[in-house]
Amino acid sequence: MRKFLLLTGGFIAACVALALVGPLAGLLFSGLFVALGMHFYIASKSTFGKIIWFTVGLMGVLSAISNIPAMVGLAAIAIIYVICKKWNNEDVKIPTIEAKEEDPFTNFEKEWSNLTK
Repeated sequence: MRKFLLLTGGFIAACVALALVGPLAGLLFSGLFVALGMHFYIASKSTFGKIIWFTVGLMGVLSAISNIPAMVGLAAIAIIYVICKKWNNEDVKIPTIEAKEEDPFTNFEKEWSNLTK
């Protein structure tokens, strides 16, 4: 029964993802325009060049906002990924950003103990 539910959920998510290929492609090109605009804005020396590349980046941002349905497509792709992992009985690990507080003296103590050996 579990495999059947995974198969059904995967099929539905695949249909949603395939139905939203157009907005996903639009979101991809929008991200490309934003990345190009940012890259060349930073590299540009002239004010005119900065205005042009800012405009290109702004068009990319506005285009990305208009592709809100692509977020549903991204969620469907993520669901397909989770279902594939569950199908193979693998753990799904979502990466998180953890703040590591390292004591600078801990590293010093390790190095000092290596030196005194």
